[in-house]
Amino acid sequence: MSHKGKEDRFSGDGLEQLGNGPMGAQQQGKEFDRLELASKLFAPPPVKFRDLETDLDAYNSTHKLLSGPVFPFDVRTDFVKVTDSMDLVPITIQIRNRDITFQTKDGVSKGVVNILGKVTTIMHKTVQTFEDTVEIDQPAELLEKTLDRRSVYWKELPLKPGLYRLDVAIKDVNNPDHIGIYGRGLEVPIYTDDKVGASSLILADEMYTVPSRQIGGDKFIIGNTFVRPRVPSTPATAVSFKRSQDLNFWMQFYNLGIDEATKSNSATVTYQISDDTGVVVLEKQLESKDLGAHSDQLTVEKTLPIAGLQPGKYKVTVKIDDAISKQEIAQSVPFVVE
Repeated sequence: MSHKGKEDRFSGDGLEQLGNGPMGAQQQGKEFDRLELASKLFAPPPVKFRDLETDLDAYNSTHKLLSGPVFPFDVRTDFVKVTDSMDLVPITIQIRNRDITFQTKDGVSKGVVNILGKVTTIMHKTVQTFEDTVEIDQPAELLEKTLDRRSVYWKELPLKPGLYRLDVAIKDVNNPDHIGIYGRGLEVPIYTDDKVGASSLILADEMYTVPSRQIGGDKFIIGNTFVRPRVPSTPATAVSFKRSQDLNFWMQFYNLGIDEATKSNSATVTYQISDDTGVVVLEKQLESKDLGAHSDQLTVEKTLPIAGLQPGKYKVTVKIDDAISKQEIAQSVPFVVE
């Protein structure tokens, strides 16, 4: 049975109409205009760093590095649930100051880096782009002492669950042939209502609660917390902390069971640190009611001193045991104590 007549009747902005009428062609034209407007509204903004876009396209088509010295940098991606159909994907880019070309003028040494990032679908459709210019200023007399430091750039992207590709290109503005290219697959998770889920477990070099006026305005802020991720030099290596530093970690759990009678959750969160032999050197438990009794979402954020740990390899694990849904989920991340 055909439903074409019914579809035609309800094509007028929610108002029922009988037949197409004498203005039907004009109505169809307006529908196409609305579709075109919607596509423009949701389209990624035009790229201003066209040179970097050309570099990215050339690299992806030939898989050959461009001429000139390679500009190394590190990339970390994390995943945080926003809604059932949307995730927040923080992208952290780390550049060593030693790899940046500084120019000195009037007693100030300045390095400038252009950054271009693109997220595309498996069908090569661009869904998100970001670009920025990062400047690093140092007093000229202190430059040599700061070359071993790292500069970190952060960008959060809203993405629907699915498979994507993330490409990033950076350019040393003071040395235009100094270009770096990064490209990896990106699987944005889906969080279903019937399954307990978790965000990324983020190890951070700095973490603290921010005033409400800063929420949504500054970089490195997730919810009401400043979380600056520690970035490993390669995906296969662990981040490192000095014994004089604190170990900060941040994580969220989603879709916890809620008791219909009490309208409360009932889960136990366990976090632990173990060494490379599997021996647990620290373990603590938290009750979900202390983190948010009436919510199906919990945030775990802890700052731990690690002065008592001997130099070596360790792992932090955060686990939740949901007594209502009878589900468990855990995340683990390795780290090194220097």
